[in-house]
Amino acid sequence: MSAKAIRIGIGGPVGSGKTRLIERLLPLIHEAGLKPAVITNDLVTLEDAIRLKASGLIEETLVIGVETGACPHTAIREDPSVNIQAADALERDNPLDLILIESGGDNLAATFSSELVDYWIFVIDCAAGDDIPRKRGLGMLQADLLVVNKIDLAPHVGADLDRIRHDVLVNRPQKATIYTNLRSPEGAAEVFATIKRDALFSCAEK
Repeated sequence: MSAKAIRIGIGGPVGSGKTRLIERLLPLIHEAGLKPAVITNDLVTLEDAIRLKASGLIEETLVIGVETGACPHTAIREDPSVNIQAADALERDNPLDLILIESGGDNLAATFSSELVDYWIFVIDCAAGDDIPRKRGLGMLQADLLVVNKIDLAPHVGADLDRIRHDVLVNRPQKATIYTNLRSPEGAAEVFATIKRDALFSCAEK
């Protein structure tokens, strides 16, 4: 591992499952003997930060909520300084292995600045429809890892999961994609395995 904590971005539209992914990842991270911290972003509230602090999954002092006061993607891409400062403060005060940085719920074009994160994940969900991959949003196209959540809901909302798989493969042929259901505690196991392989160990070796 690197002496510097690996910074991992988590983006995606409102309701796709970003915070739930973090809640599922935290126990796995702890079980692996790693120490995480979390930064959440939103316009004018600290709702996600409050939720995580109350969850008991992580020490409250290791969660920072950022109120961006503008479009959430601005604070993770065009001007990530407030998030960089928050990450630096967490790392200065704590011996950390990784920092999860959650974007506020945003559109399909949200991406993370390379100045802010070493690796980033984009979360979409089947309940939003099977046309999401065809819209070719930059978040889906450029993310290191795409997580397609709520696959259990596909047949109930008229979403064609096979079509989603096909369109994702066409648009991200060389990039990692995981199909899952984060309602289940086991839903993040493959995500964490991919993070360990492609982010924690790979980034630490650079």
